[in-house]
This record gives sequence, C-alpha cells and structure tokens, in this order.
Amino acid sequence: MASLDIKANRQAAKYTRHEQALRVLWGLVGWPLFRLSPAATVRLAAVCPAALRGAGGPPGAHLPSAEVYLPWNLTIGDWSAVGEGALLYNLGPVTIGSRVTVSQRAHLCAGTHDFRDPAMPLLKPPIVIADQVWVCADAFVGPGVTVGEARWWEPGRWW
Repeated sequence: MASLDIKANRQAAKYTRHEQALRVLWGLVGWPLFRLSPAATVRLAAVCPAALRGAGGPPGAHLPSAEVYLPWNLTIGDWSAVGEGALLYNLGPVTIGSRVTVSQRAHLCAGTHDFRDPAMPLLKPPIVIADQVWVCADAFVGPGVTVGEARWWEPGRWW
C-alpha cells in the first residue's frame, strides 16, 4: 500500500471557486446572523430565513439551533424539523424529505476522504433522508447513506 501523500492532499483543490466564495459569504454574513438570531428556541424565526435563503438554503425550514455547514447543499421538505445542536456537515448534498424529524445532536456527515488514494482526496457523497423518517438523538448518518421511509409499527407486526 502506498504511503499517505500529505503534500498532494494539501495542494489539491477541494472546492470550486464558486463554492469557496459561498463559504466565505456564509462564514462572514450568514452564519453570524443565524447564530445571533433573537429567538432562543427558534433561531430561524426572523433574520435567519433570509440569511439561509440568501446563501441558497431551504426557505421555511425549522432548524432551531442546528449547525448547517453549507446551506446551499441542503434541501428540506414540508413539515420537517432539525433539532437543537444537530450538525449537518453537508459538504455534499443533503436531502431531507417531508415530515422528517432529525433529533437533537444528530450528525449528518456528507463528506469523507478516499483512504485508498495516498493523496486522500475529498469526497462529497450525498445523504438522502426519505419522507416520514426519524433520525434519533445523537445518531450518525454517514456519507452516501439513504435512510428509507419509515414503516409503521403495530403490535405484533411490521409492514
């Protein structure tokens, strides 16, 4: 197995110029507005929806105090909510369907590295959370994972 090429990894372009500009804009303007929103429990109540929409994020999403890394890579359906302290590390696209709950401190991670390549290039596989899914508290959903629609439980049977 070849050894890790740290120099090549550091020199590799991991983001396009457009992505870099959006990250700087989000870091300087969007994220501070998001974090300093006057609503303690619903941070997107007033200022934050405009900040997220301005950065290409989802309009009308309910994200009380979630950390959204790249809002333009996030799609959230109707009647869905992301709990307090959840981390949406969405280097790649993250799609959250309708009527979904992502509970507090859950971690959705749409980024990794190709460990088989000595340069360890950045990979951005998407995450898809289907309709009517509950991602429980402190759960981890990794890169390239699709979580299917919930199947309702009745005593004695699943379907």
